Amino acid sequence: MKQLPKSLQQKLQQREANNALRKLPMHNDLVDFASNDYLGFAKNEAVFDLSHQLLINQKLKINGATGSRLLSGNYNLHKETESYIARFHGTESALIFNSGYDANLGVLSAIPQRNDIIFYDELCHASIRDGIQLSKAKSYKFKHNDLENLEKLITKFKIHNTTSVTYIITESVFSMDGDSPNLEKLSVLCEKHQCYLIVDEAHALGVFGTQGSGVVQQLNLQDKVFARIITFGKALGCHGAVVVGSELLKSYLINYARSFIYTTALSPHSIATIYIAYQHLNSEKEQIKKLNENIIFFNEEINAVGLKHLFIASNSPIQCAVIPSNEKAKKVSQYLQSKGFDVKPILSPTVPKGQERLRFCLHSFNSYEEITKVLQLLSASLHS
Repeated sequence: MKQLPKSLQQKLQQREANNALRKLPMHNDLVDFASNDYLGFAKNEAVFDLSHQLLINQKLKINGATGSRLLSGNYNLHKETESYIARFHGTESALIFNSGYDANLGVLSAIPQRNDIIFYDELCHASIRDGIQLSKAKSYKFKHNDLENLEKLITKFKIHNTTSVTYIITESVFSMDGDSPNLEKLSVLCEKHQCYLIVDEAHALGVFGTQGSGVVQQLNLQDKVFARIITFGKALGCHGAVVVGSELLKSYLINYARSFIYTTALSPHSIATIYIAYQHLNSEKEQIKKLNENIIFFNEEINAVGLKHLFIASNSPIQCAVIPSNEKAKKVSQYLQSKGFDVKPILSPTVPKGQERLRFCLHSFNSYEEITKVLQLLSASLHS
């Protein structure tokens, strides 16, 4: 067969030389400190069984959606699920996308127009950056969670373009640092400068707020936010994403978001799983409570074993120990895995060079004993 062009082979060789070549790992049975399955919903048998029963009740014994939602792939179950999600998140409407990546691409490529301005946090997810690149709007990044820097940029660039619409984009929990912006102050800043606030809540669903509704609702800011992108592949344990906001926003996305229009819809089975998993957020309050107790305990333990200086401050399930250099981060990760704990390294270029790290993902099902043991092993590996 035709081989990869030499120029691309050289790029792979360079990445391998930098100890940064990505490969697909196999699933393992180690103690889970790696997955985004914060509440254990991905393995929840009740969610699985009830999703199957919902399909039977609705006479949806089909394996795929058969087309885009604008053609043959829209079912009553989609409407029911989106209505439930909209009520859950205290908003007018909800529109399901096939993934969080598709949702960010769809929103950011379709909504900001030529001559509009986008300001985005410098640590925003790749899907946000890619969506912005597809937009015709001007875009500027601001320093991470630095509202003073953001306001300076707004003042600098808006003064020359008073007729444009300005969008501010951030995440309520950042996927690589696990920290959060001050959304209350950010919403005030947006009102002051008449900006439209877009918040990615991928890592907040199921973790923060009443019934795990997210940081925006925890702070009662849902009426201050133009659009929220909420992903199902983390605490909800399934697949897909939703954009929640006004009815007009939904109508606009249906008409202009290319990643929604030109793709086969999620299968009815995926939609049924989303619906049942959302309902489980109402009934699994103990799991949400246990997750938050584990977050508190983890922060206490990193202090107790003398590792606090390594970790980025976080009150989320994402806890990161910065271990500069790809080689060292991979070596420590391999040691922890050899001891039975699945902890993954995050390497450059995913994070900036010198910011390589181990990323500990906490779950409701992790025990205190497992948390203590993995941190003791981390400490031992760094001092050996």
